[in-house]
Order: sequence, then C-alpha cells, then structure tokens
Amino acid sequence: MKRERRLHPRLDHNLPVKIAAGGYDFSTTTQNVSSLGAYCHIGKYIPPFTKIAIKLNLPVCTEHGKEHYDVECNGVIVRSEDAPDGGFNVAIFFNEIKESQKKIIAKYVNQFISQEVTCQ
Repeated sequence: MKRERRLHPRLDHNLPVKIAAGGYDFSTTTQNVSSLGAYCHIGKYIPPFTKIAIKLNLPVCTEHGKEHYDVECNGVIVRSEDAPDGGFNVAIFFNEIKESQKKIIAKYVNQFISQEVTCQ
C-alpha cells in the first residue's frame, strides 16, 4: 500500500453507503473515503452542487474488537462523471459533518494506513 501524505488521507475501500438526493435514495459502495468526502458510483446523474444526505456504517477496530459506527452527515456533489460501464462516478464533499463523525471516519481510515490495530 502506498503511503498517504494528505492531512486527511483517502482510503481505497468499498464501504456500503446510502445517499439521499432530490427524492431519490441510492445504496452503493465507496471507491474511496476520507474524513472530508467520498467517491462512489451511482446509477442516476446528480449534477454538481446538489446537496445530499449520506449514511455510512464503519467497522472500526478497537482494543476490544470490531465495533460498528454509523456516520450520518450532509454533503455536496463536487464532481459527476460518466462511468465507462454505465452510471456515474461522483465525488462528494462532506460539508455538514460533526467533528465527532469526522473522527470516526479518520479512525477507520487510519487503522488501515497505520496497520496498528488488528481486529478479531
């Protein structure tokens, strides 16, 4: 795995994510995630600058084993691109997220970057 040097590192992981936008609900997976945003594939075009609601369920390793945390926040689509196999790849910026929720995502990402904690 290459070393991530960003202040808020991205992790290339497929995590289940639920997105609600303009009366549509999408269940998909992330292609990458950080405490500032996510990149994922959806089947319907959502234009840039659309406000969305996001829900992630993160399995975080702790000294007591794996714990699951729900992260709910609001975001905005910052980029929407045609995907080669159909649908759209969207970049999401988490523009309304509590600091506690950011920390959960950061802990999830860092457990893979640092490789310090092993889950049972």
